[in-house]
Amino acid sequence: MADQPATTPTVDATGFHGADARSAVTDFHVFDTTLRDGAQREGVSYSVADKLAVARLLDEIGVGFIEGGWPGALPKDTEFFARARTELQLRHAQLVAFGATRKAGVAVAEDPQVQALLDAGTPVVCLVAKSDVRHVREALRTTPEENLAMVADTVAHLVAHGRRVFVDCEHFFDGHAADPDYGVQVLQTAFAAGAEVGVMCDTNGGMLPMGLGRVVADVRARTTGKLGIHCQDDTGCAVANSLAAVEAGVTHVQGTANGYGERAGNADTFALIGNLVTKMGLPVVPAECLPELKRVSHAIAELANIAPDDHQPFVGASAFAHKAGLHASAIKVDPELYNHLDPAVVGNDMRILVTEMAGRASVELKGRELGVDVTGQGDAIGRVVDQVKVLEAEGWSFEAADASFELLLRAELPDAPAPLFQLESWRASVEHAATGAVVSEATVKVHLPNADGTTERVIMTAEGNGPVNALDNALRQALVGRHPHLAGVSLADYKVRILGWKGGTSATTRVLVDTTDGAGEWTTVGVHDNIVEASWRALVDALTYAVRHRSSGTRD
Repeated sequence: MADQPATTPTVDATGFHGADARSAVTDFHVFDTTLRDGAQREGVSYSVADKLAVARLLDEIGVGFIEGGWPGALPKDTEFFARARTELQLRHAQLVAFGATRKAGVAVAEDPQVQALLDAGTPVVCLVAKSDVRHVREALRTTPEENLAMVADTVAHLVAHGRRVFVDCEHFFDGHAADPDYGVQVLQTAFAAGAEVGVMCDTNGGMLPMGLGRVVADVRARTTGKLGIHCQDDTGCAVANSLAAVEAGVTHVQGTANGYGERAGNADTFALIGNLVTKMGLPVVPAECLPELKRVSHAIAELANIAPDDHQPFVGASAFAHKAGLHASAIKVDPELYNHLDPAVVGNDMRILVTEMAGRASVELKGRELGVDVTGQGDAIGRVVDQVKVLEAEGWSFEAADASFELLLRAELPDAPAPLFQLESWRASVEHAATGAVVSEATVKVHLPNADGTTERVIMTAEGNGPVNALDNALRQALVGRHPHLAGVSLADYKVRILGWKGGTSATTRVLVDTTDGAGEWTTVGVHDNIVEASWRALVDALTYAVRHRSSGTRD
């Protein structure tokens, strides 16, 4: 982010800090509803503190509006708006309260839910209104005329109290298919009452881009106000549908971070921004915000307690990862030949994956990425390519284990460093005591090289909460006298995958170990029929990598 805000934050009449009115009223709106619609994703439950943190992150990518929730309907959301008034200082966005139009047959001034929207104190209110006449009759159990009056009364009431009003027309496209005129009447009624935006919602997520574009074009020709789009992802087309709507004339787009939402989710705010800016040429967020997309996407995923989607467009870890040797050969000539844009534009980076499909170009490019120059080193590249193909056939995988691949690569260089130790043996045991306690113990016997060419035999025993942890502790203790910084190295994660069922309990096992020293993190791999031996191999690589990188002054 830039050190200075694009606009000077002010405090408006509602008491909320935010971008000034001149910057808030722009030609194009990016409206994020992660904290309301996105929170409806199965398994997501934000605390109030989480909601405040997510709002700050969304503001950092430059969205124009952040819908915070439904005050009056949910106590958590009511608390959020109360705290946001003093705890949120937004640089780019306006905070939005969400709620419904007045109830049928109830005067707007007497509807407690409408009053809760005013009490939230936000500068903007987004109302949900029925725009499918079938829903009006069957869900609201009222008449189409009363529904129009509910829209007009509520919009006018909020506008009279100084609020900007957007209206979400629920089930708009289903309603348009049943009655092409009624949804337009709802929009025109809202505009006449003072609504700034009328949003067409694909609430069931059943539309496809070509059909949605035709409906939007029809509605655009028959309305006079600013139109918006809100798409669910039930057909996998939420982002495409949103972009089709923009092409057909809408200038307000709603999405959620990482596409979180009910059922299959919503249009992904990060993909929307990425496409609108880099593909459609619409500067919908400040230029300095675009490189924050990947960081913010992953930070929000952490707050939602959902693993980031590696294959998410623009911001996923694999969004610019190349595996095929043919791709790598072209990228070696010019990265733009296989990248649809410079990854740095959205805060991402390109990665080369080394697998059995890799050729010489893949190994060379991966070496550059890891800081290992293999050019001019004889046939080191060819030897590495051959090794990778053999190892991958045995079950090894270096795609997610850059540290192990770097060690393999360096071992083929003329100045390859000597191993940290020579293994004599290791032993691990698990004891289940009568008390129910389970204790693991491991002993390692290694020979450490001395400067004079001799070796020192070291035997070390340690306990752990499992055989792998015990082995890790024993090996680190055996090496820490020579390499003191290993005392600060520890396992961060441990993953096991069974490869190729051989009957009974026999199978090849692949182990991935994530290791950290508190400042960096790296991944190593080990493969063997015995799970503990596979783990040992990954552990040896992990500690070797720690020593080599510390001694060379480089960090992961």
